[in-house]
Amino acid sequence: MIQETIITIISALFILAGLIFFLGAAMGLLRFPDFYTRMHAAGKGDTLSSLLVVLGFAIYQLHDFTSIQSDWPVILVIFKLLAICTFIMITSPTSTHALMNAGWEDDIEPEVKGKEANDLAKDFPEK
Repeated sequence: MIQETIITIISALFILAGLIFFLGAAMGLLRFPDFYTRMHAAGKGDTLSSLLVVLGFAIYQLHDFTSIQSDWPVILVIFKLLAICTFIMITSPTSTHALMNAGWEDDIEPEVKGKEANDLAKDFPEK
């Protein structure tokens, strides 16, 4: 009984931390000034928060686990959730990078305080 309570608390903490990072990513999308910083907030926040929430669900599945022979479907669910985590870790940063690269190719300029557009062009390589 105590073990189930501990597992529930740990999984709830993971899920709550994931929701907090989702909120932080949403705030970054609303508050940051340009395309690149918004994409950075969305990419980092989305990856970490999704991983935390899915890991919280995987830990919660241990709540029903008693033995390997009788609870092998629980182990399969945990492996599937870990596979989802792996998929998110690979695809989310890759897609964020591809979107930022597309923005750069479409000449979306980053916003830099205190610099003119001509000075900014010196800081970045030619396309």
